[in-house]
Amino acid sequence: QVQLVESGGKLVQAGDSLRLSCGWTGRFGSVGGMGWFRQAPGKEREFVSTLSWLGKRKRYSDSVKGRFAISRDNGNHTLYLQMNRLKPEDTAVYYCGASEGEAPEIRESEYSFWGQGTQVTVSS
Repeated sequence: QVQLVESGGKLVQAGDSLRLSCGWTGRFGSVGGMGWFRQAPGKEREFVSTLSWLGKRKRYSDSVKGRFAISRDNGNHTLYLQMNRLKPEDTAVYYCGASEGEAPEIRESEYSFWGQGTQVTVSS
């Protein structure tokens, strides 16, 4: 069984930077492509970013492209999301997910495992 634990969320001001982390545990080969999603109050969970198992293929939503950067350290079993130039509309609970395939995935349905989420609040 794979377990994911996010950390790093907090209250920041608009324009600030923040790095989220997601540590995972589980048997070797059970985690492939990974991604970040977010859910703002009153809204559905939405895709933010994803990358492949080796981290060479990455995708971003239009709303974060150029401001956020996804990366991973497979040796330390950690996924990262570097968030720069944060905006109030980035306020949400951020979730990391893991799929069992190697490829990056933008669809929630492709993820088998999820973390509990970490709150990011950006004040104006």
